Amino acid sequence: MNDGRVISHFVRQTLQNEPISINGLGEQTRSFQYVSDLVDGLINLMNNNFSQPVNLGSAEELTISELAHVVLEAFVGSSSEIVNRPAMQDDPHSRKPDVTRAEKYLHWHTKVSIVAGLNTTIEYFRQELKRHSHSQRSIWRPKMR
Repeated sequence: MNDGRVISHFVRQTLQNEPISINGLGEQTRSFQYVSDLVDGLINLMNNNFSQPVNLGSAEELTISELAHVVLEAFVGSSSEIVNRPAMQDDPHSRKPDVTRAEKYLHWHTKVSIVAGLNTTIEYFRQELKRHSHSQRSIWRPKMR
């Protein structure tokens, strides 16, 4: 759950009612896709005779700030707020794959919206946090002197 990726980071922070931390102003952009879309694209590529490099990703681009607001909207009643941290020097301004070849030669595009993917991801993380906190209660720890 602490893998350093922005969606898992924002979801975990919000589930734990911590502030959502954005590096810089949040103007840097990213594109996100749900794993089932990637798997479908890979299967499509394997079943196709196209042998050139191809990007499988989402053509929809969001700023990090927009993503933070989408995550917050998915958590009705959360006490999390967005806070800006110092910008990271090596953080690229934009990450958006060119999926033209995937669309043209594989007739492939993403199907899962950012909101639908987030809702599934949030529920997964919610269950993982419950499981993790339950397993931590079950561990016997000797008292330290």
